[in-house]
Formats: sequence, structure tokens, C-alpha cells
Amino acid sequence: MATVAEPPIVQKQTLELLWADFGLTRAYLIVALVALFGGVVMGLFQGLDHAGINLYPKLAPIIQSYYQGLTIHGVLNVLVWTTFFISGFLPLVMTYSLERPLASRRLAWGSFVLMLAGLLMAAVPLVTNDATVMFTFYPPMRASWAFYVGLTLVVVGTWLVTLNLALTYRSWRRDHPENRIPLPAFMSLATFTMWSIASLGIAAEMLFMMIPWSLGMVAGTDALMARVLFWFTGHPIVYFLLLPAYLSWYVFLPRQAGGRLYSDPLARVAFIMFLVLSTPLGFHHQFTDPVIGEGWKFVHAVFTFAVFFPSLMTFFNVGASLESGGRARGGRGFVWWFSRLPWGDPAVACQVLAMVTFAFGGIGGLINASVNLDLLVHNTAWIVGHLHLTVATAVTLTYMGITYWLVPVLWGRELWSRRLALAQAWIWAFGMLIFSHSLHAVGLEGMPRRTMIRAATYIQPEWRHYMMLTGIGGCILFVSAMLYFLNIVLTMTVSRRAERDMPEFADAISGPADSPDFLDRWKIWLTVGAGLILIAYGPTLYRLLMHTTYDSPGFRVW
Repeated sequence: MATVAEPPIVQKQTLELLWADFGLTRAYLIVALVALFGGVVMGLFQGLDHAGINLYPKLAPIIQSYYQGLTIHGVLNVLVWTTFFISGFLPLVMTYSLERPLASRRLAWGSFVLMLAGLLMAAVPLVTNDATVMFTFYPPMRASWAFYVGLTLVVVGTWLVTLNLALTYRSWRRDHPENRIPLPAFMSLATFTMWSIASLGIAAEMLFMMIPWSLGMVAGTDALMARVLFWFTGHPIVYFLLLPAYLSWYVFLPRQAGGRLYSDPLARVAFIMFLVLSTPLGFHHQFTDPVIGEGWKFVHAVFTFAVFFPSLMTFFNVGASLESGGRARGGRGFVWWFSRLPWGDPAVACQVLAMVTFAFGGIGGLINASVNLDLLVHNTAWIVGHLHLTVATAVTLTYMGITYWLVPVLWGRELWSRRLALAQAWIWAFGMLIFSHSLHAVGLEGMPRRTMIRAATYIQPEWRHYMMLTGIGGCILFVSAMLYFLNIVLTMTVSRRAERDMPEFADAISGPADSPDFLDRWKIWLTVGAGLILIAYGPTLYRLLMHTTYDSPGFRVW
């Protein structure tokens, strides 16, 4: 029987060992926050545009069209803010749980520099209107080669982060051959491993299609092949963004709530399911695309429903863990223990509100995965509302809650204002309920997405009420975001000095000793994942490779 590695106890010597890694996490976090700020500003303009108010000419004259602002909003908020946050947060969590620094600090800083260089390269054509292709960058819309190369460098940087985590794990395993890998390290490594596999699709699209095409090395491209390769990565990226939030819900939040994690083995099973099921399901974004066989669309729909189960397992496991905290704090009854959670802690409030709101996003995801129902909502504002419940709430609000303890640790200062942080969390949740509900409702009324609807000639009377509510919700979200930035900046700069105090990981009622050893055997799950990907994508990709003619020229629409 393998021995169990107990959750590490916060001690000064452990923190001193990791102080050198704090600078790396700070660098990633600063870039992430700057990206979030830019994306939030563009998001305000988008919301007001839906309400019929065009602020671009007055407040953002550098933005030449609604669609340029939409592209910047999507790239900064969906791709940059999240990826840089994760690349700084998860390595810190993994090294903290293993009680050792990263295997190579040179590689770690090299990864950051590469990602930052790629971001800056992609930012230039975004700002100059040479990459107004949305964050999905579907051809035949064509951007500057710098946009494609820059995003590719960011992806390659994440692969180097994965390599560093793998080297760190190998070093730890060499010294602890009989120990079970601590749950936080297991989750961190599983997240980056899943992403490194899933990102192969977008890497292939960039290297073999978009970059040669944008440089004029090939005359044309093919929209369908590009979409297939994009969605090979496009939906798994949602899990890449979501799994760090799940990690926090599993390993930090139960202790912050005063309770214990219900089941360590169940948490490992959930992350294994995400590892093997997150990639072979991209066709559920392509139910309306021709050429792809209906049978293969059905297979991907089944996999999409299957990957919903680890989220249900997370809901049960984390819910039970929070219940243990609520009851330990005097909570009683079937539901009323919920009110006894430490709602005065902004890290807890943000994450619990993110969870509750995300429940509606999960239900909407099942609708999107159903072939017949997806045909109703696919190209409507419903999808935008769904995306904001997942990426903008479950992910972003959780990340905000994490920063309310992480920034004080990294900068050695107290959080500037707990009351302001609590107000920010509730304002965000309230604003998102208005914003997202309005988009879902107007989507059911048929309003299209990816459209400058303010200037459309076909606006229906029943849309106008919801469009106005979308603008109001967007303004409330913007106010919440500004309160967040104010609190974080003041914490970094003028708040009182304090001892660095990393939160301890949650103890588990059912610990790793209760699970079989094979759950930690990576080769098994990587083999299963590769097999499912081959089944789900192999025949379709082979047929497309044999019969696709790359003859579509590029277009600059805006």
C-alpha cells in the first residue's frame, strides 16, 4: 500500500523556499490584470452598443469598428487574462503542495518572456485594426501574420509551463517513489496536460494553415478544416480555464469555509474524466456545418454529455465540503447551513457566488450540446449569455476571489478593503444575472450574435427591452470590475505590510489512501484519452485531408 502524503503545513521555511517563485507569479498576474482591464473596458462599450449607445468615436477613437472592439474584448478576456493567470497560479500551487521550487527557474522565466513577446506581437495588429477577426479568427477572414504568430508563441509558452511542471513532478517522484501525489499537484499537472493535448489542434491550424496563408506562402485556405482544428482546441480551452477554479473549490475553499474536503478520490476521478473527455467533443460546435457526418456529430454530442458528469461530481463533492463547513459553524437544517458559511470573507463569497451562478451555465451547456436544441440557439445571443456565465462568472469571479488572498501573499500586504471586496463580488453576481439573462432571453427571440445589432435594420420590437437590460447589466459589471481593480492596486501599493500567509490546503474526510493507486498512473489515462481522440476525430480528419481543396482567398471585412 502506498503511503499518503499529508497536506503540507504552512511554515516559514516552506514559504522562503518558494519566495523566488513569487516573482514569477507576480509577473504573470500583472499581465493578466492589465488584459482583464482592457477587456472589461471593451466589454462596457459592447454592452452599451447593444443598448443603442455608441461610445467608440468619443472614448475610444483608436477603435475603428464595433467588431474591432469585440475582437479585443474576446482575445483579452477569454485568452489572455485567463491563460496568464493560470500560468502563474498553478505552478505556485504545485510547488507549494510538493514543497519544492520549480525544476527550472530559467525555463519558467523563459516561458513567461515567450508568452509576453507573443502577446505584444499579437496586440499590434489588434490595435491597428489588422486583426479584426474575432477571437475565433475563422477564415476566410484574414488577419496580419503577426496576430497568428503571436498567439502561437503564447501557446508554445504554455507547453513550456507544462514541461516545467512535468520535470518538477519527476524530481519529486524520484525522491518520493511510494507516496501518492498531493491532490493540488495532481490537479495542476492534469490541467496543463489536458491543455497541451487539446492545443495541438489550434497549433496545427496556425502552423499549417493560417500563418503560411497570411504570409502569402499559399494561395488559399479552407474554412471547414480550420473550424475543425479550431474546435479541437476551442471547447477544451473552456475546461483549461475552468479547472483552476475547480482546483480552488476543492483544495482551498473547504478550509476557508471552515470545513473539510468530502472526498479526495472523487476529486481525482473528476479530473481524470476531464483529462480524457475534454478534447473529443468539438463537433458539438459544428452541428450546422456541412460535410461532417451526422453520426460523428452524434458521437461528439455523447462525449459532451459525458464530460458533464465530472462537473456534477464536483457539484456534489464541493457542496458536501461546504456543508461540512457550514455545519461546523453552527448551521442546521437541510438548507440553512448555507447561510452559516463565512460570507464576510471575500475569497469565499466570490467563489460561492461563482458556483451558484455557474449552475445555470451548466444547464445551458446541456441545451447547447443537444443537436435539435442547438439548432435553435446556435447563432443567437443565447450563446453569448452562456459564455458569460462560464468564463465571465465561474472562471473570472473565482479568479477574483483567489486574488483576494493571493495578492496579499505575493506582495506581503493586507487586503486594502474587505468590505469593498465583498461589495464587488455581490455587484458582479447581480450584474451578471441581469446581463446574462437578457442575452439568453433575446437569443430565444432570435437575435443573432457576432453582430453590431445597434445598426441592424431588422431589430424586432421584442428585442429592445432585453437589449436595454444588457446595457444596464454591462454597466453594473463594469462598476464591479473598477471596484476590484481599485482594491487590488491599493493592496499592491499602499496597504499595510503583513506576514506572508499562504492558506493551507483542505484536509479530506476521505483521503487519498481510500482510492486505488492506479488513479495516479498517468500512462493509463493518457492512453485512454489519445484513443478517444483518435476515435472521435480520426475518420473525419482523414477524409478532410484527402479531399479538401485549399482555394479560399482571404477577406478583410472591417
